[in-house]
Amino acid sequence: MSAKRFTPEFKQEAVRQIVDRGHSVPEVSARIGVSAHSLYKWVKAVTPDKSEKQASELLEAKSEVLKLRAQLRRTEEERDILKKAARYFAKEPE
Repeated sequence: MSAKRFTPEFKQEAVRQIVDRGHSVPEVSARIGVSAHSLYKWVKAVTPDKSEKQASELLEAKSEVLKLRAQLRRTEEERDILKKAARYFAKEPE
């Protein structure tokens, strides 16, 4: 029993039909004559796993937190300046 060899372009197009165009794996499998098991392996090979996705989401969240902290710090400084100015102008002239 010899295994069929498929070109990278063939595999890429099969995966594109599933991922980009939204066709189901069994549908594409029947249409192109490849086992569903092989298609699932090809799709898994090109999609990032959960840990990579979670790591990128965590990195995005950390950068947003840093940005928000800087914005908060700047806003607090502005508030403090306005408090000092209000106290200065609230004093009665001597």
